[in-house]
Amino acid sequence: MKIVLTGGGTGGHIFPLISIIRDIKKKIPSNKKVEFFYVGPEDNYASALLKNEGVKVKNICSGKIRRYWTPKVILKNLIDIFFKIPISFCQSFYYLFVLAPDLVFSKGGFGGITTVFSSFLLRTPLFIHESDVAPGLANKISSWMALEIFVSFRETEYFPINKMILVGNPIRKKILQGNKERAKENFEITGGKPIVLVIGGSQGAKRVNDNILNTFPSFLLDFEVIHQCGENNIEEVWIESGVILSKSLQKYYHPRGFLSEKEIADAYSIADIIVSRAGAGSIFEIAASNKPSILIPLPESAQNHQVKNAYTYAEHGCCLVIEESNFTTGFFLERIQTLFEDKKKFRNMKKAIEEFSKPKASEIIAQYINSYLFL
Repeated sequence: MKIVLTGGGTGGHIFPLISIIRDIKKKIPSNKKVEFFYVGPEDNYASALLKNEGVKVKNICSGKIRRYWTPKVILKNLIDIFFKIPISFCQSFYYLFVLAPDLVFSKGGFGGITTVFSSFLLRTPLFIHESDVAPGLANKISSWMALEIFVSFRETEYFPINKMILVGNPIRKKILQGNKERAKENFEITGGKPIVLVIGGSQGAKRVNDNILNTFPSFLLDFEVIHQCGENNIEEVWIESGVILSKSLQKYYHPRGFLSEKEIADAYSIADIIVSRAGAGSIFEIAASNKPSILIPLPESAQNHQVKNAYTYAEHGCCLVIEESNFTTGFFLERIQTLFEDKKKFRNMKKAIEEFSKPKASEIIAQYINSYLFL
């Protein structure tokens, strides 16, 4: 048996695929063998992660259609439409024709759309997963060809009801295996103050970093902070925090460029509250850790999906939302302090998170896939 995986190539696509791969492997009958292939855009980080899972990676040219207009963007779109996308389709079709997979699973994104089209032409069964409330254009197109559409939110837009299966967003199980004592040692936690974990995303989010730094030193009078600021931003953050913070407050601030799987698990375990962007991957990892959060959606996200994700999660009673345009030092401090001081609201939020969380998403998807292949 052969399964081809595809997707956009970012961490938001790759981490869920890895989780699904791991659960498919657990459910494969002992007398069966399954080979995994990834057909998608070249990304050294993604390729390394997939290869560690025993996935054979086949890279293709990546093109996309940008839906904002400047002379430079128009030129890029023309190059992608007339050169990159046709090359990508030829590569995808060749790989699927030669591999002859039993099933194709797409996580969405333009990096996987030509593989999806190729699966349709070759009559290969297609399953897709949509992370966000507002689907991207690639998954909207893919939905016409998919047998089943796994979705993260009950409120997911656009797709036909008869194709949707609500499962949540697949998460890495290891991020739920954190150790508080190890976290105290590794992050040099002083203790005595509530701990706030600030996540800037896999590449960091510079404006989130800047906004958080602007709240110092007032913020650190009451809280201790673990801050994933991104490898590209760590030097700047160290310099700025060194200027802003007195020596007495520096011990309460723990910036890191990147957190490994074990480190993010430890950070989740010890944090009292989490501040993050509103990508679906982050939301469902935060929910699985059962931690209240303040979400700062990226305003430029496609289809405004982060704003919709954040407010949908908030409507379930699981988080507070601060839009970037409203992020001021006073407003942020007031919201986070109010949340900690209102013990009833804090408990109700944790209860709502527990009801919302769907930590078994990848297991459910794996069960569907294995049932299709082996029954």
